[in-house]
Amino acid sequence: MTIHIGAETGQIAETVLLPGDPYRAKWAAETFLTEVQQVNNVRGMLGFTGFWNGHRVTIQGSGMGMPSLSIYVNELIKDYGAKTLIRIGSCGGMQENVGVRDIILAMTASTLSTPSRGIFKELNFAPSADYGLLHKAFHAAQAKGTPTHVGGIYSSDVFYDERPDLNEQMVRHGILGVEMEAAELYILAARHKCRALAVLTVSDHLLTGEALPSDQRESSFGDMVEIALEAAFANQD
Repeated sequence: MTIHIGAETGQIAETVLLPGDPYRAKWAAETFLTEVQQVNNVRGMLGFTGFWNGHRVTIQGSGMGMPSLSIYVNELIKDYGAKTLIRIGSCGGMQENVGVRDIILAMTASTLSTPSRGIFKELNFAPSADYGLLHKAFHAAQAKGTPTHVGGIYSSDVFYDERPDLNEQMVRHGILGVEMEAAELYILAARHKCRALAVLTVSDHLLTGEALPSDQRESSFGDMVEIALEAAFANQD
């Protein structure tokens, strides 16, 4: 048990999926896992452990933004021994060829700052995904026929952005989408020698203004969860 996670020792699996929304964690656990046990409800940040195709997995909400995710990932790694951490969440599309409902696999995550910035001082560290997870996720997405894009994303500190000039540069340099957590996840995984990946569903588009209605978001996120699970456990049967 930690300050922010109420699970007992042994209740967290080595593989953890990290949606930002705790109720998305509940939906994903109830939809995709068997023998589900709720292991956390501290501050309403729900976490569940169960089995997918015989593999033990935890789905733990991480909140919004890198500071919140940093708290949960630090505790999951240091106190519970998590080894594979996959963010499953939504993002905003930033390229014309990226459509709403498409999947983005984040190879890199650019950012203005993260909670880890003070460690690096003048160094611009380049946070990147675990290649093994990325490779397996891409093949899982191809097998499902899900429109999927692999490349760089932007992890923003703010939701209500007022930097159109910065967004223009992101688009110009091929950034596929924007979200708020992956860069810090990748940095923490690198620091602690863990595996990390962000599998993201495009829920809205910065260029076209298109957006998924709220009642369609959960049903559109199923592919993302399945791709994350298949990437985590491929070749382990």
